[in-house]
Parts: sequence; C-alpha cells; structure tokens
Amino acid sequence: MPASLEFLRGVLGVLCILFAHMAGRSAAAVRKQQQKVSKLYGWVLRVLACAVVVAVRGSIDSIDLGVWVLSFLAAALGWWNVMRQPKEEEEDLTHQIFPE
Repeated sequence: MPASLEFLRGVLGVLCILFAHMAGRSAAAVRKQQQKVSKLYGWVLRVLACAVVVAVRGSIDSIDLGVWVLSFLAAALGWWNVMRQPKEEEEDLTHQIFPE
C-alpha cells in the first residue's frame, strides 16, 4: 500500500520547518563568528529542497503557503534564540553555590 502524497507533503513540510529553525540558529552563530559558513549553507539547502518538493505537486495552495510562513517564523525564532544567549564570559558560580 503506497503512502499518500499528502502525508508525504506533510512530513516534508514539518522537516522544512525544523530545518529552517536550524538554519536560523546557524545564521546567528555565523553572525557571532561561532560557526563556519559551510554549515549554514547546508541547512539552507535542506530548507530549500524541502520547500521546493512540497510545492512541486501542482499549483501553490494553502499547505505550501503555511509551510513557507512557518519556516520563516521558525528561522526567525532560531535566530532570536541564539542572539539572546548570554555571553560565555560571565562568571560561573556553580561551584560556589554547590560545593563538591
């Protein structure tokens, strides 16, 4: 029994959203010079591949638009999460609070 094309579009749509989140995180890490640009290119290619395959079926419909909008929002959320992380230079008080 073959899998439904709509089910496969849904799976690829979810993957596209997850890949977009990781692309946003990677873009922010590249911006902060914590990561190489090649990792960003890998995530962007994955996002584009999934977004194109979701839209290949025919004319653009609400599923395509929903996946694209949610992917954009996921990328923005990933960027925001990484840019809001505290700096590594802050003092670590773990050993003072919880002595061994």
